[in-house]
Parts: sequence; C-alpha cells; structure tokens
Amino acid sequence: MPAYWIAHVTVTDPDAYAAYQALAPAAFAAHGARFLARGGTADTPEGPSFARHVVIEFPSLAAARACYASAEYQTARARRAGAATAMVVLVDGV
Repeated sequence: MPAYWIAHVTVTDPDAYAAYQALAPAAFAAHGARFLARGGTADTPEGPSFARHVVIEFPSLAAARACYASAEYQTARARRAGAATAMVVLVDGV
C-alpha cells in the first residue's frame, strides 16, 4: 500500500536551505519516492500557515520511514537545521 510524506515548510534562510535541496533528492530516489506536490500555489483555509507544501508518495510506510531514517536524509536534514521551520508527517495511503 502506498504511503505519503507530507511536509509543510517555511524557509527562513534560502541560501542554507539550498544545501538541503541539493542533498535530499538522492535520499528520496533511493527509497522509491515520487513527488506529487512541491511548492506551488496553496491556500491554508484552516490551521497554521506554511509557505511551502510537499507531498511525496512512497511504495509503503516502511519505505517512507526508511528514507527519513537514512543516513542520506539525515545529512540533508542537518543542513536544513536553522534554515527552515518544518512539519513532516508520514502516513499510510488508503
């Protein structure tokens, strides 16, 4: 069953965030990820507002979890520290 990585992000330091953007795609590719939404126009009719929204499909929740825990992603995530405020959710599909 597919699973989804849903991230809500507000970038506070674009230059530092660029380092995350350069590293993270390799981790996603290694775990079979497919981007369904990344940035673009968004409305927030309810709840806290973030500037950017990302939806990534994985083959399974186990694959999404493995991607997040991977050394590759954790290295990218470390580069994002202090460069953005983010909320990431991993969820099973239906």
